Amino acid sequence: MARHVVTAADEATVRTLAENTTACDIPLKVFVPVPTLKAWLPPGWALPDGHAALMAARPGAVEAPPRLPDGYRLHRWDRAGVTRAVVRAADGSFAARGQIAVTGPAAVVDQVETHPAHQRRGLGRVVRGTLAEAATEEGRTLYEAVGRQVVAPMSAAAREAADSDSMPTPAR
Repeated sequence: MARHVVTAADEATVRTLAENTTACDIPLKVFVPVPTLKAWLPPGWALPDGHAALMAARPGAVEAPPRLPDGYRLHRWDRAGVTRAVVRAADGSFAARGQIAVTGPAAVVDQVETHPAHQRRGLGRVVRGTLAEAATEEGRTLYEAVGRQVVAPMSAAAREAADSDSMPTPAR
């Protein structure tokens, strides 16, 4: 899935991306608070409920290598510069997942989640550890630590689906 991630609080860049993004399935993520992003977006963009943040590890807070609990299977694959990890229960059902993209000396971890029926078993740590192994040495330390601190808020938006009644008529 494509997405835009704007790492600097740059209103002009956000406005340009928003005006030139027409697909509803390409999220725009920016390291600014929700009210700021909302003010920068043109009509037709929606911000989902909830919040996120860019997190960084506290120096020296390193966890032991994760161990997959009995009865679970880990699948990891790489495609188009993104490493994905999925943990499945013994019956093949979804238990946990996440993905990471390395961009120079940094790595962006995204969509890490554990199914509620499988929480509190260390699966999130297994996913995070698996993704950390895929990161460069510089970016890896961000994701190996237990302790995290908020570096910046992160807000997300996506184009709203257009109603068929409000679709513009193509020029002839």
